[in-house]
Amino acid sequence: MLGLITGLIVFPMITGVLCLLPVFQDDRRRNLFTASVLGLNFIFVLLCFAQEGSFDLLHLSDHLSLRFMFDGAGRFFLLLAGLMFLMVGIYSFEYMTHEHNRPRFYVFYLLTLGALNGVCLAGNYMTLYCFFELMSLLSMPLVLHSQTEESISAAKKYLLYSVFGASLGLGGFFLFTVYGGSTNFVTGGVIANELHQLQLSSELLFQRNMLLIGAFLAIVGFGAKAGMMPLHAWLPTAHPVAPACASAVLSGVITKAGVLAIMRVVYFLYGSSFLCSTWVQYAWLMLILITVLVGSTLAYKEKILKKRLAYSSVSQVSYILFGLAGLNTWSLTGALLHAAAHSMIKDVLFMGAGSIIMHGHTERADKIDGLGLKMPVTFACITVASLGLIGIPPLFGYISKWYLCTGSLIAHHNFFGWLGPVVLLISALLTAGYLFTLTINGYLKKEETESDAHEAGFLMLAPMLILCTLILICGLFPNLVTQLIEFVNTLA
Repeated sequence: MLGLITGLIVFPMITGVLCLLPVFQDDRRRNLFTASVLGLNFIFVLLCFAQEGSFDLLHLSDHLSLRFMFDGAGRFFLLLAGLMFLMVGIYSFEYMTHEHNRPRFYVFYLLTLGALNGVCLAGNYMTLYCFFELMSLLSMPLVLHSQTEESISAAKKYLLYSVFGASLGLGGFFLFTVYGGSTNFVTGGVIANELHQLQLSSELLFQRNMLLIGAFLAIVGFGAKAGMMPLHAWLPTAHPVAPACASAVLSGVITKAGVLAIMRVVYFLYGSSFLCSTWVQYAWLMLILITVLVGSTLAYKEKILKKRLAYSSVSQVSYILFGLAGLNTWSLTGALLHAAAHSMIKDVLFMGAGSIIMHGHTERADKIDGLGLKMPVTFACITVASLGLIGIPPLFGYISKWYLCTGSLIAHHNFFGWLGPVVLLISALLTAGYLFTLTINGYLKKEETESDAHEAGFLMLAPMLILCTLILICGLFPNLVTQLIEFVNTLA
C-alpha cells in the first residue's frame, strides 16, 4: 500500500523535477521520459484496484494526520486523472513544439499530477485540504506558461479564486472538528444518524446549525475549483491564455478535484441523510441550476473558441454537482457517469480547439468557415464529442443525463424536482447551439479567404481518436462504467 502511495504521489513529482536536467532539454528525450512516467502512473492506478483500506502516514492528533485511503471513489477519480493526463500528455508532445519553456511545462504538468493523485487518495479532511492547495499552487504555472500580460493576470485570478475557495473549505474543516467529531472519511458519513434527529434543546440545535454552516462553506469553497457560481470566473479567464493541453486537464480533470472534494465532505463526513431537505441542499441546488443556465447562455454568446468551451465547462461540471446535490443513488450515479463523460468529451474539445488554433490559425469560433474540409479528422472528433456533450445516443453523455433527471424527479417532491430537468433541457439546447455551429460552419460553409490550414499530426490526432472511441464504447456499453461506481449504493 505504501509503495503505491509513493508511486502515485512521489514518483510523478520527483520525475517532474528531473525534467529540468540538461539531458532532458532535448525534446525527444524529454517526451519519451514524460510518456514513460505517465504510462507508469496509469499502471500504478490500475494496481490500486487490488487495494482496499486506509492508513496514517503521519499522525499528530485526531484531526491533524496525513491519512491515505483506497476506496471506490478514490479509484474512480484516479482512473479518470491517469487516463486524461496520459492522453493529453501525448497530445502535448506535438502541440508544445510552438511554445517556449517546454521543460518547465512538463515539470509542473507532472507535479500537478502527483498532487491530484494525493487529492484522490486522501483519507481525511486535512489530507484532502493539503493536497488540494498544493494542486492549486502547482497547476497555476500551467496557466502562466506563456508569460504574457494576459496570462499573468489570469494566473493571479486563478490562484486568488483557488486559495479563497480552499480557505472557505478550511473554515468548514474547523467547524466540523469542533462540532462533528472525527474528520476521517467514512462510507455513509461520520455523523451518527441520530444527530440530525435533534431534540429541541438549544445546545444540540446550535451544534446542528454550525455543522450545516460548515457544510455550506465547504461546498461553496471547493465548488470554486469545479466552476460553481459565484466563484467560477477563473475558468473563462484562464482557458483562453493557457496552452490547449493545459486547458484540457484544467477543464477535464482538475475541475473534478473540486467535485471529489465536495463528494468527500457531503457523503463521507456529513452523510446524505444529514443534509437531505435542509437549507444547505436547497441553497446548493439553486446555485447549481443558476450556474448551469448562465454558463450555457454565456457559452452560446461567446465567439472566442476556448472561452466558449470554458463557459461550457462552467455549465457542464455543475451537471455533476447537481447529481451530488440530489443525495440519492440515481442522482449520484448520474453525477459520476457525467464526470467520466465530461472528462473525455471536454478533453477532446479542448484538444480539437488547440489543433484549430495551431493548424487552422484562428482562435475564433466565427472564423472557422471551411476548416472542416482541411482538417476533417479534427472536426470529426469535435462533432463526436459535441454530440456526446449534448446527450445524443449512443454516445457517452446521454446515459448520465437520464440518471440525473430521473434522480431529480424521484428525490425532490417540490419545485426542484421539475425545475432541475427543465434547466438541464434548456442547457442541452444551448449546448447544441454553441457546439453544432462549429461543425456546420467547418464543413458546410466556404472559406472566405485562402489559408494554409492543414490537418494536425499523428500525436495530436491519436489521443482525440482514442477518446472518441471510448466515448462511443461507453455510450454503447454504459455498464462498463456503472460497474466502477457500484459503491454509490453505500453512500446515498
